[in-house]
Amino acid sequence: MHFGIALGSNLGDRGENLRRGIALLLERVPGIQLKASAAVYETEPVDCAPGTQAFLNTVIEIEADCLPQDLHTHLKAIEAALGRPEQRERNSPRTLDLDLLYADAVVSDDPELILPHPRLHLRRFVLQPLADIRPDLILPGQTQTNAELLAGLGD
Repeated sequence: MHFGIALGSNLGDRGENLRRGIALLLERVPGIQLKASAAVYETEPVDCAPGTQAFLNTVIEIEADCLPQDLHTHLKAIEAALGRPEQRERNSPRTLDLDLLYADAVVSDDPELILPHPRLHLRRFVLQPLADIRPDLILPGQTQTNAELLAGLGD
């Protein structure tokens, strides 16, 4: 199964946090293969407290023989291993944020794991790197490609 994962960091050594997150993912998930990796973008924080440091964001696509729920569990464990508390304020600064964006054509409305990610089509900091690696992908529930969704976003 192919999975898209968004990575973001705005605390500490942001670039190293992204690298460590990917390395831990490749170590922990059985049978994983990194299929694509987008450029890293520095982006202004969205809906965060004033004075919040800019984020580094990217998107990777992996292939792995696991269920989306299992991968989600790995992502949360990696966030915790890199210092992200389980209980935190929404949109608070973070060493590493890992969001599962999609899992092939899987659609899930489970509150623990909504797929595809419900706001990815509204967020330039996710769509830009996603369109870098999968411009022609049309996600479930969408009628436009990632590149078309990106082009339609305002400033």
